[in-house]
Amino acid sequence: MKKLAIIVTTPPSSHLTQTTYQVIHNAISQKVELVGVFFYQSGVLNASKYLTVPNDEFPLQKKWQALKNQYDIPLYLCSTAAEKYGLIDNDNPTNTDLIHCEFIISGLGELVKLSLEADKVVQL
Repeated sequence: MKKLAIIVTTPPSSHLTQTTYQVIHNAISQKVELVGVFFYQSGVLNASKYLTVPNDEFPLQKKWQALKNQYDIPLYLCSTAAEKYGLIDNDNPTNTDLIHCEFIISGLGELVKLSLEADKVVQL
């Protein structure tokens, strides 16, 4: 496997989301190219600026940001799901005040593109 795409469908409080982060981290350490991470369904909550995590829990939101900044892995956010979870205002879709700047607002077309670019797609 040379290229990997990841789909995150679980919120930052889920252990599956932490497992997804570990899968990504392991792939990077094995020199697998990540073509992108697509946040879908309740996974879009990982992009929220105002979701707080207690000090004794894994700081997943900060880890996503570090992943983007350190390895330049695109973090795509499904616009429809983000709207559903209140991160995007239907009346003003360009207002992204609730979303961390590392995330790219996109649609399902981006998911299709990632799937075509990758040798393997993993959804957790």
